[in-house]
Amino acid sequence: MQNMTLETAADGFAILKLDAAGQTMNVVNDAFLADMEEATAQIAADDSIKGVILTSGKPAFMAGADLTQLVQGFGTLTKQDAFAFSQRASAMHRAIEQSGKPWVAAINGLALGGGFELALACHHRVLVDNPKALVGLPEVNVGLLPGSGGTVRLAILIGFKKALDLLLTGRNVGPAEALKLGIVDEVVSADTLVDAARAWLAAGPDPVRPWDVKGWVPPQKKGLTIPEDSAAYMMAAGSIALKGYNTPAPQAILSCVFEGQQLPFDKALSVESKYFARLLTDPVARNIIRTTFISKLAAEKGARRPAGIAKSQVTKLGVLGAGMMGAGIAFVSATAGIEVVLLDRDVPTAEKGKAYTAKAQAKLVDKGKLSQDKADAVLARITPTDDYAQLADCDMIVEAVFEDTAIKAETTKKAEAVLPATAVFASNTSSLPISALAQASQRPDQFIGIHFFSPVDRMGLVEVIVGKQTSKETLARSLDFIAQLRKTPIVVNDSRGFYTSRVFRMFIFEGVAMLEDGVEPARIENAAKAAGFPIGPLALLDEVTMELPVKIVDEAARDAANTVNKYTIERGMKVLSRMIALGRGSRKAGGGFYDYPAGGGKRLWTGLANEFAVADTQPDQEELKKRFLYSQANETAQILEEGVLETAEDADLGAVFGWGFPTWTGGTLSYIDTVGIAEFVAEADRLAQAYGSRFAPSAWLRAKAAKGEGFYPKSTGANAAAAKELTPA
Repeated sequence: MQNMTLETAADGFAILKLDAAGQTMNVVNDAFLADMEEATAQIAADDSIKGVILTSGKPAFMAGADLTQLVQGFGTLTKQDAFAFSQRASAMHRAIEQSGKPWVAAINGLALGGGFELALACHHRVLVDNPKALVGLPEVNVGLLPGSGGTVRLAILIGFKKALDLLLTGRNVGPAEALKLGIVDEVVSADTLVDAARAWLAAGPDPVRPWDVKGWVPPQKKGLTIPEDSAAYMMAAGSIALKGYNTPAPQAILSCVFEGQQLPFDKALSVESKYFARLLTDPVARNIIRTTFISKLAAEKGARRPAGIAKSQVTKLGVLGAGMMGAGIAFVSATAGIEVVLLDRDVPTAEKGKAYTAKAQAKLVDKGKLSQDKADAVLARITPTDDYAQLADCDMIVEAVFEDTAIKAETTKKAEAVLPATAVFASNTSSLPISALAQASQRPDQFIGIHFFSPVDRMGLVEVIVGKQTSKETLARSLDFIAQLRKTPIVVNDSRGFYTSRVFRMFIFEGVAMLEDGVEPARIENAAKAAGFPIGPLALLDEVTMELPVKIVDEAARDAANTVNKYTIERGMKVLSRMIALGRGSRKAGGGFYDYPAGGGKRLWTGLANEFAVADTQPDQEELKKRFLYSQANETAQILEEGVLETAEDADLGAVFGWGFPTWTGGTLSYIDTVGIAEFVAEADRLAQAYGSRFAPSAWLRAKAAKGEGFYPKSTGANAAAAKELTPA
């Protein structure tokens, strides 16, 4: 057995240690199942073994299904194949339960998904008292459900309501909450974990699970459907109807639990496998897994890093500008162990930027997530100053001053006057062309764009923009810096707005175009959220301010060097101009599309109907959802065609993690593949006729559609190599 070892002892209590060869994490795959089947059969046949302690030889107990194996099957996997995989894992767990020997899971670390399902199949669970020892069933987050008994055992163990909370949220819980919920039986220190497991076995526990006792009746057949459970079902169903219909997993989980609690145990497992098979072969699961796990991990491991360049590390970073963005960059860099010089026009302003770190850390300390001494050490790494001379020994600069070409040029010259000749200069800009900004630099080959997203400490994506003269070494060093921060990079070529800002504008401007068309404001906001966006475009514009997108569009129009202006806006400027003229350009200004009363929640401004007439006939929600999704997907395809984007993976990562394009789609280009490229082009043509040329597919996209050529191969098995060390669901 390559994935585990079996040790017997004189007291009859064997230790089965999970320890997958050559892997950093134990995962559920065909090799593991084969070894587990062999070990369980050996244990059941050995009369000298009186009980089993199941633990791990790795820091974590076990993660879930091996997404490397699952992703290889996309495009070719049938429901029958998926059902068989689930049933095999379920049968392996049943073999543990029916081995005639009591099993205790000594959970020495993280146990998620299939790893926690394995623990649930044991007769008793002892969890180490360590905040990193999280347990749970997070499969819903990748469009799946637990496929080897998790929904069935959990609901029997802790009841309908608690089980649904864990299954529908996919949240992981620490030791104290796990014990309180009843999903583990004991929480002990690491040095007593195995002893506690052995002590439980020594008490002579019954190896027969309750559902294997003759005469056992499923919970819902006992008449135990108490009002609390009925309410939980109705609340969950209502929540899914409002929020989750883009993703089939929540509804499948709800149905699976409800049905499973009325059936004999093995029949319930079969029902669970059927729902699992349906989800695994659904494009939503493919989209989520491919983008949020496979592509994300590949990017973080250097998929876009130029080969043949030695790894580098930033030890001292200069951050120019201590506003919200600069302060956030300083915070995450200092947290990563980097010394930071935080520079602004005067020391009090720079000190204010440093205070952002102190405030953020104070919250972490209060929540017990960070010790005070570690917080103090991070804060000590940030040096606030107004003196450019302090940049003299910095390895890298991230400039985060006001979004103005002249101001950035002046800042670049002042910094380069004192910087080492080897230093990389990065501009944190959301829209200004990097090649133009690099004209102020004496070493444009060491000049690059690094676009962080706000708030920096919560947003994991970083858009790296390669200018016309940026060297491969500068790109490699920039990606190494992002890796130090443990963030996810995408790499794009230079253009106004690059990728994320250029497509994000399609979302907000489509919203105001709808308002211009006479669509009810509430209908606009609800359609965006129903499609899966985290916030409606009107509410979002209030937060980012309407002046900002107007300023960017105006600058693009005035830019004489930009001979082909790709940053044009077809509709919506009239609405924004009118709102700004009314003094309602943002929440900060006192109100925008929404009012923000001091004593209550925000509400749509009642004056909108007077300014923008509402049409007598309103479009249905599906049409509005399509307008949001198609406008952004079509723009992304054009950006790929232009060569600003080079890979579909970067496009989808940027969409999902940059501005919140619905995760269920997998991203803008995955969405086109999911719809089907030929169908997408045909529908985009209809939308273009109805609403404007922004929806019109290019000749290049039409040619791809004619050939049936999507953006990803039909089976993504080729990406599996990038996921070998993936921490599965």
